[in-house]
Amino acid sequence: MAEDRGAEGTDNSAETPVDVVDERTAVRLAYRPEPADTLAGLRVRGRIKRTGLLRWGFLALWVGHWLFSTVGRGSADVVSTVLFLLVVLMVWGYPRLQAAHVQRIVGWQGEYRTSVSPAGITCRTDHSTLVQQWSVFQGYRETAGHFVLLSRDPNIMCLDVLPKRGVRAAGDLDRLRAILDGHTARV
Repeated sequence: MAEDRGAEGTDNSAETPVDVVDERTAVRLAYRPEPADTLAGLRVRGRIKRTGLLRWGFLALWVGHWLFSTVGRGSADVVSTVLFLLVVLMVWGYPRLQAAHVQRIVGWQGEYRTSVSPAGITCRTDHSTLVQQWSVFQGYRETAGHFVLLSRDPNIMCLDVLPKRGVRAAGDLDRLRAILDGHTARV
């Protein structure tokens, strides 16, 4: 009975959103994700959500506490100093730890081949294909080395980071910028 089951009922020739990408207008990128890419995306997200103010405000409170206790005693307490240095390390290192964690999640998939077109963004690896329409994004921000697309959800839980190093031709950066400007807002 199992031998009689073939590919009946499966129509792989049907047009899917993956096949809808207009080859003439699409900008192609090929890159391997790096922790610096994720860190750039997290920095953009932090600026938009203003979480950096919270982190640095927390650090300022610790600096004040450490200075107050050091001046009050006349000398630095070892425990306060160690805790203060730990907080400095955590405030500075947390985004880098997040970027390293994301790298472990996405890095094993190898090269990313991304197409950006008026229909949306299609990202392919050897293991997966992700198609996103423009309605997923609230906007994008351009940095020196990246285009960072931000999701619509209130916490901006999804980031798409398109590294400029992945663009093949020099004129493609301007075309990519024009497509992004035409379908989502700069934030």
